[in-house]
Amino acid sequence: MREPILLSDIRSQLLGLEEKAPLLDGSRRQYVNFDNGASTPTFKPVHDQVTRFLRWYANVHRGTGFKSQLASHIFEEARKITARFIKIDLENNTVLFTKNTTESINKLAHHFRFCTDEVVLTSMMEHHSNELPWRNCCCIEHIDVRGDGSIDMNDYKEKVEKYRGRLRLVAVTGASNVTGFVNPIHEMASLAHDVGAKILVDAAQLAPHRPIDVKPDNDPGHLDFVAFAAHKMYAPYGIGVLTGNKKFFLETDPDLVGGGTVDLVTLEQTYWTDLPDREEAGTPNIVGVVALGAVISMLERIGWDEVVAHEKRLTRYALEKFQKMPEVKVYGSADPNILDDRLGVISFNVKGLHHALVSAILNYEGGIGVRNGCFCAHPYLIRLLDVSDTEAAKVQGEILNRDRSHVPGAIRITFGIYNNEEEIDSLVEMLEKIIRNEYKGNYTLNPDSGAYSPEGFQVNFGDYWSF
Repeated sequence: MREPILLSDIRSQLLGLEEKAPLLDGSRRQYVNFDNGASTPTFKPVHDQVTRFLRWYANVHRGTGFKSQLASHIFEEARKITARFIKIDLENNTVLFTKNTTESINKLAHHFRFCTDEVVLTSMMEHHSNELPWRNCCCIEHIDVRGDGSIDMNDYKEKVEKYRGRLRLVAVTGASNVTGFVNPIHEMASLAHDVGAKILVDAAQLAPHRPIDVKPDNDPGHLDFVAFAAHKMYAPYGIGVLTGNKKFFLETDPDLVGGGTVDLVTLEQTYWTDLPDREEAGTPNIVGVVALGAVISMLERIGWDEVVAHEKRLTRYALEKFQKMPEVKVYGSADPNILDDRLGVISFNVKGLHHALVSAILNYEGGIGVRNGCFCAHPYLIRLLDVSDTEAAKVQGEILNRDRSHVPGAIRITFGIYNNEEEIDSLVEMLEKIIRNEYKGNYTLNPDSGAYSPEGFQVNFGDYWSF
C-alpha cells in the first residue's frame, strides 16, 4: 500500500501554481484558477509518472519488443485501475478509451439501433454533449427541472411510466456543470430498469468530485453506461472513458474502424476482433491512459472523504460570502448549509452588469480565471435565467447575424482540490470593487465574440510561451 497523500500538501504539488498573470496596471499576480469545471491543471505525481513512462514509450499491442510489451502491460493495467475506480466488473463489462466524454457519448449513440417509436429520456440540465448525440437517433424527451434547477423526480417517474414499453435509454448527467446539483442516479437507474430501459450517466463533472459505484449488473441501481474524461480530473492529456456491457457493444459494428479493430480482413470480408480492441481504432493515446491511471492512484491515496470534505468547506465558505452581497445572484442552491447533493460549482451574476464584463474585469484586474456564458447547456441556462420566449428569439436572431452582444449567461466558479479560502477572498474582494464601480479599465465589447477587453491593453503571449 502506497503512502497516503495529505490534502493539506496537495497545493504544493500543483504544476503552474507559481505562475503569475499580467494585470491591467502593469503588475503580475499569482493566477487564481476557478475554471476547473472546464479543465483542470495537473499535479507533480501525475507529471512524474508520465515522464517516467516516456522513457519506455512504445506502441501497444502486437509489438514483440520489450518496450512494446511493457507499454502494453502498463496500458492494460491502467484499464484495470479505471475499472476499479468506478467498481465495474470486467468479466461482463468493458472499459473503452476515447478522447473525451463527448466522443464517449457519441460512440454510445452509434451503437444504439433505435426503432422509430423508441424514446431517449434526458433532462433539461444536460450539457450539449448529452443532448445533441441523441437528437438524430430517435424520439427524445426531457425530464423537467424544479424552480431551483434541480431535477424533478416526480416528472421523471411520470415520464418513465408514460413511455413504458417505448423507453430505451435514460441519458442523464451525474452532476450539473452549471449548478453542481448531484442527481440520484441509482434511483433513476432502478426506475429505468423497471420498464426495461438502460441508463447512461454523463459523469464528466461527477468523476473528479465524488466516488462512483457502478454496482453489480444484477443490482437494480446498476449504471449500464458511464462516460467521463481525465482532463476534468487533473490529467489533461486527452483521454476519455466509456464503460458498458460487452454484449451490447458486440451487437453492432464499431463506429471507427481501421488498425487494431480486426482479426482478419480480406477483399470481401471483415472480421472484428474482441473487446476492447475493436472499439479503439488506430494508435490510442497511450500517454493519456497512463496519466489517467496515475491520477486515479493519486485520488485514491488522498481519499474520497478528504476530497468531499474539502470541497464542501470551500463551497460553504463561498456561499456564505455571497449571502452578504445582495448584488450577487446565485443560480441553483445558494444555501451554504445544504451541501450533500451538490458539487463546488457556483454560477452567479452581478446585478446590473453583463456576465462577460464581470468575467473580463476579474481576469484583467484580479488575475482570476472564471468561465462565463451558457456553459454548453443553453436550454438549462435559459430556464435558470428566466429568459422569455420573446427575448430568446431576439437573441437567437442576433447570434445568427454574428452579434453576441446580448447573449444571456452567467459567471461560473468551480473548485478543485487545490483551491483554498484565500483565493475565494481574492474573488470576493474583486467582486466588491466591481460592485462599487472601482475597477480601473475602460472595457469595450467585441460584438462578434461577445467578450470584453480593456482599451489600450495588450499581452505579448510570446513572453510566456514560444516553441
